[in-house]
Amino acid sequence: MEYKEREIRPITIDISMQHKRYGYRFIKRVFDFVASLLGLVILSPLFLVVAIAIKVEDPKGSVFYSQIRLGEGQRPFKMYKFRSMVSNADELLAQLLKDNEVDGAMFKMHDDPRITKVGHFIRKYSIDELPQLLNVLLGQMSLVGPRPPLPREVEEYTPYDKQRLAVKPGCTGLWQATVRNSVGFDEMVKIDLTYISKRSVSFDLYVILKTVVIMFKPNGAY
Repeated sequence: MEYKEREIRPITIDISMQHKRYGYRFIKRVFDFVASLLGLVILSPLFLVVAIAIKVEDPKGSVFYSQIRLGEGQRPFKMYKFRSMVSNADELLAQLLKDNEVDGAMFKMHDDPRITKVGHFIRKYSIDELPQLLNVLLGQMSLVGPRPPLPREVEEYTPYDKQRLAVKPGCTGLWQATVRNSVGFDEMVKIDLTYISKRSVSFDLYVILKTVVIMFKPNGAY
């Protein structure tokens, strides 16, 4: 099953139908719970190494970074990451918004000066996202789904864009596993809606396998 860019086109999501997919949603939740629990246990040595590296580079800063994101139905929750930026990154953001490199309700900057040396490495290999396994375990996120946006980003969403909030957000998704930062916001939304319209157990496994590959062979994460 291979993703093709030509498949990306405007899509209308039948939200009520998605909510009625009880069998798929049950299997997805069971898989998410078991996989996230095993992942947290197996990856605990890596968590320790990353935590030490972050503290050595910046002893005053915290190891983890949490941020309010909006999930399914625009419900807010606290999302966790390894801290990859300087401690006052949020305060510096206002000064950098003018340098945003993507159009639409999303901020991306290739040479973001707020990112630390350790941060560059863990971002490149998506290691900074691993603490979100806790969000998956708690049922706030899924392993696969659209990335959860910031409240300020959703304020700029059109009704079409808000369709990506019809399902539970994911640690990874079709966008991250394929084109990632090589496309803008509008293309990202279309890719997320393509995933939602086609999602299934086999499609989720496909995205997970693609994600594992890019953790060893990064596809433009920054």
